[in-house]
Amino acid sequence: MDVRFVPPDLRRLDQLKSEALALPFFEDVRPLRGALGLVDWRLCGQVSRVLVRGHASGALGEAVLLPSKRRFPFEKLFLFGAGRADALDERRFVEVVGRMLGALDRARVRSSVIALPGRAVDRIDPARAMQLFLARAAAHPEQDVTTLIEDGEAQRAMQPVLERERRRAQAEQA
Repeated sequence: MDVRFVPPDLRRLDQLKSEALALPFFEDVRPLRGALGLVDWRLCGQVSRVLVRGHASGALGEAVLLPSKRRFPFEKLFLFGAGRADALDERRFVEVVGRMLGALDRARVRSSVIALPGRAVDRIDPARAMQLFLARAAAHPEQDVTTLIEDGEAQRAMQPVLERERRRAQAEQA
């Protein structure tokens, strides 16, 4: 899997060529934050309306597929419930990431843009999030390219973890 980064910026997201956008959301975080807040704004509050109408809540295990209404370059927009933000620990993080990657696999998505659970609300350290993500992603070789939505500071914290994993994988192949 080729892991890349993009900052949480609509113009930068518009430049990506990926099949799907996958975003986690919590039951208790309103207004929506991070990439999901940007997506909701671009979709003129469509995500907020889904929540207000009770069609989704952010409950753990919930998965929602929304049309992007041609406002994004992605064919599919997935939302994944992550439960309550204060309940996000490493076990929950791995569980939600697994559900996200599993759904992308079942939808036969080979390139995706993902926001990691809890990162938009600083519930998990960036380097640790990368370690856990890479460990979970190893079970999903169907993903060719994954672009993570992270700001520059988080990208700098995650890059050494990613480089160590790349070197380890290369050493195993040799």
